[in-house]
Amino acid sequence: MPSIRTTALTLTLALAVTATVGIAAAPTAEATPRHPTCRGEGVDPSALIRYSTDTVIDAPLTTIWKLQTEVQRWPTWQPPVLTADRLDPGPLHKGSRFLWTTPAPATPTTPATTLAITSTVRQLHNHHCILWSGPATGKGLHIDEGVHLWTFKKVSNGIHVHTEETWTGAQVESDIPTATQALGTGLEAWLRDLKRAAEK
Repeated sequence: MPSIRTTALTLTLALAVTATVGIAAAPTAEATPRHPTCRGEGVDPSALIRYSTDTVIDAPLTTIWKLQTEVQRWPTWQPPVLTADRLDPGPLHKGSRFLWTTPAPATPTTPATTLAITSTVRQLHNHHCILWSGPATGKGLHIDEGVHLWTFKKVSNGIHVHTEETWTGAQVESDIPTATQALGTGLEAWLRDLKRAAEK
């Protein structure tokens, strides 16, 4: 879901800033591929703004997957997500679209606003990975495209969850350090909230 913080694609823009940074244990090196993908697709390789993080969640994979893919329920376990609506019926699948909103705090160059993020699922492998992308727009703030990847893998002490996201767009690229920090804060918050919700 940052200052320029959207998970637009997640676009975790707002997710990030409203929560404290801090996340779970680092997984074993073998658990994280060098360039993770979902059915061969990953985040934007040329993007200037990017962040990735990992954790291990002690919960069934089915629980974690359900939390992530029942998009309309995100506001029940992610405080920074204000609204989340599916734009098509049925289980999440390749081509599914959803619209969600999240607050974005003020930065030195942008006002506080609420981002509206329209995400489209580009790839999905049930209980293994999901990749979505889309723009995020608020008053005085725009991210052309966020590309957000999640992968899930069983390990000895639970489920290794990896997430990474990239942002592109002239506005966010005008201050890469601030945007990257916002994105990172958002992804860490999202992962922390996912872990908390899955393990309770």
